[in-house]
Amino acid sequence: MKYLCFTLVLFTVWSCQKNEDQDPLQGILGSEHPAIQSVMDNLDSHEVQIIVTRILDHNDQGINAVTHRFQVDDKAYFYPASTVKFPIAVLALEKVNSLKLVTSQTPYTVLGDSISSTIRDDIKAIFSVSDNASYNRLYEFLGRDYINAKLKQKGLQPARISHRLETKNPLNPKTKPIVFQKENDSVYQLPYQVNSEVQHIALKALQKGIGYYKSDSLIHTPMDFSKKNYLPVSTLHELMKRVQFPESYNENQRFMLNDSDKEFLLDVMQIVPRKAGFNEKEYHDGYVKFFMYGDSKKRIPDHINISNKVGYAYGYLTDCAFIQDHDNGISFIVTATIHVNKNRIFNDDLYEYESIGIPFLAELGRQLHQYYMDSETVEH
Repeated sequence: MKYLCFTLVLFTVWSCQKNEDQDPLQGILGSEHPAIQSVMDNLDSHEVQIIVTRILDHNDQGINAVTHRFQVDDKAYFYPASTVKFPIAVLALEKVNSLKLVTSQTPYTVLGDSISSTIRDDIKAIFSVSDNASYNRLYEFLGRDYINAKLKQKGLQPARISHRLETKNPLNPKTKPIVFQKENDSVYQLPYQVNSEVQHIALKALQKGIGYYKSDSLIHTPMDFSKKNYLPVSTLHELMKRVQFPESYNENQRFMLNDSDKEFLLDVMQIVPRKAGFNEKEYHDGYVKFFMYGDSKKRIPDHINISNKVGYAYGYLTDCAFIQDHDNGISFIVTATIHVNKNRIFNDDLYEYESIGIPFLAELGRQLHQYYMDSETVEH
């Protein structure tokens, strides 16, 4: 009887260890679910990369976590789209913290722009509906060279932020002057900066597809991505860990934010559009939260928080998310990208976002959540 009890104890301990170490992606990506299977059956064309980190425990000293990867390759280029807004938002908060006389809530304008905003307002628009104009203002505030120097300084490599989004002359090395104001009086002026010219980046798969549209003309050559933004899943994943668990990193690798801005950032990253004042019919909860809820118009339950940043353009869909299920004690970070461009033509707006890309990411998120739910049941 004693031998039997000892054997059962050993089996229980081994089962817990097995569930922590076992790769959840192996089973999930072998799923027969149509949203998963349709991608895995044509894996070469979809450029899938995934990193998932389960947070087992965390305290003031850092985190205890297990990470698994699928096809992660920093040298295999994919277009990061609006995920580049994530590091720009955090760097903007850090920079404004370093300035005297102004804060993240001080109104500012970009020369030539009639819109007055604040750093916080722009960051809120970035995370709630992925607003391009807000990103461009913060890009002018920071400047290309500052952005890339800071990312390198903090060990967030490889990465290269090179351009604005959806605007004329996005690679222009000259930024626009910034004016911070209080009660119509200028309190701080940031002059224009002349940044270094963007160089061609040396990576794999920079020439993509068989053609692309320029204005209304189809150009029958691959599209060149060598001067575009570059932010691989590994760097995005590390950025999320630094923001959520700064205590796990040396001080020079952390973002220097005051307590108020730090709390604001963590809150705004999990905001859904309806809570940011946007029309729920047009912007449902999963509008920019692809994992678990991207293919649904249902509200996200209150016990599940998703702090994330998505990007989609040129057929690339990427999401980087910290997902917490407070009722079940589950926390994990997942970053993934997928390409959906069946005809291999860029700028024709014929991408399979709704039919393939978002369903895949949503189901991946759901199955990861269920896997960790099942693991909790086994362990307890």
